[in-house]
Amino acid sequence: MNIKIRNESGGDAETIHRVTVLAFRDAPHTNHTEQLIVEGLRKAGALSLSLVAESDGEIVGHVAISPVNISDNSTNWFGLGPISVLPEYQGRGVGSKLMGKALADLKEKGAEGCVVLGDTNYYGRFGFKVIDGLVLPGVPAEYFQALSFGSNFPQGEVVYHEAFSVQG
Repeated sequence: MNIKIRNESGGDAETIHRVTVLAFRDAPHTNHTEQLIVEGLRKAGALSLSLVAESDGEIVGHVAISPVNISDNSTNWFGLGPISVLPEYQGRGVGSKLMGKALADLKEKGAEGCVVLGDTNYYGRFGFKVIDGLVLPGVPAEYFQALSFGSNFPQGEVVYHEAFSVQG
């Protein structure tokens, strides 16, 4: 399977919406607003990165990256997610390719680091880890992780863009 990762282009929004809905349709631990989050970030101009994965010209995956605020005033930190892969392509390396390209692009753009809420077994493969003192209020600490592109991690509460508080 040949997967190409590229930046979102002007005509991709509707397909990204569909991919995101299908990717999370049967997922546990979701309120099924991921597609609304992506749309809210796009509308607000807060998509720092929006990458799609293509197989034979068809979009089969997407990852969104947006800035986060941290209470210790650390700057240039970003949140990864949502990341979506069509169910029939899950477990075939599409998400890993999206992750790799997103993290490489962030690092290249001078980001200090990235945070993510999710499975430690999955995200740990990319270097994410739970950091004592770095918290996302209201979620279990063992699922909130960070990856620093330098040697330091911020300390404090993380706030994602308001699009993440959308109600379904």
